[in-house]
Amino acid sequence: MIRRRAGAHGTRTLPRVLVVPAVLGLALLVVPLAALVARVDWATLPADITSPDALSALGLSLSTAVVATLGCLVLGAPLALLIARSGPRLAAVLRAAVTVPLVLPPMVGGVALLYLFGRNGWGGILLAGIGVRLPFTTTAVVIAQVFVALPFLVLSLEGALRARGSGYEVAAASLGAGPWTVLRRVTLPLAAPGLVAGTVLCFARAMGEFGATALFAGNAPGVTQTMPLAIYTAFNGAGVDTSTAVALSLLLLVTSIAVLVAVRAWRFGSVR
Repeated sequence: MIRRRAGAHGTRTLPRVLVVPAVLGLALLVVPLAALVARVDWATLPADITSPDALSALGLSLSTAVVATLGCLVLGAPLALLIARSGPRLAAVLRAAVTVPLVLPPMVGGVALLYLFGRNGWGGILLAGIGVRLPFTTTAVVIAQVFVALPFLVLSLEGALRARGSGYEVAAASLGAGPWTVLRRVTLPLAAPGLVAGTVLCFARAMGEFGATALFAGNAPGVTQTMPLAIYTAFNGAGVDTSTAVALSLLLLVTSIAVLVAVRAWRFGSVR
């Protein structure tokens, strides 16, 4: 109640002239989405979403996003723990390295992955020795998704770990609990809201990944053509038709909204 009253009084102290740009900014975010929804042909929506090309792109997006999210959990949770429990200087360096993919254009990330795992790249030469080729395969889709989505998991979990502190862990260790017991029984349960929120955001980012996937994995239907790539292809006159592209766009929009609702629910539950 106190917070609500404080918020109400806070808006009264703002200059009224700021309302105009605020409303324009909100309109810039909401109106294009409304225009997208208005273009949906509701009569053909079920058929558009269930067309062979759409189902192929949707299935590939879901499967690769799930695998990428699992990969992010395996790699990101230990990295978040390392950052949260490191000293200030080392933590700052590690956090900066993790944040780079967030501000880096995805296309640049795709080029970097291609130069690393391509035919003449360091990783590509090593993998070629055992007969493995990554670029323009489904595995490349997963790697590109992990590259762009991993920071969301790491930063969310690291923030939750730092907010909780290490007092309970120290107390458990002083009572004789081993490192794995402390991690399993104390650290992870306390950081569960941040872990879940980061996982959901990670999955959503993997589902919507386009730039790095296009350059590193290509756009082969049934192999590397995810939903964002199918939408882009449709609006360039190939692949699925425009109505299917709009339907897939709506599906991605609904997924994004569901992710935001889920994250908000977990944050609200953790606060309580």
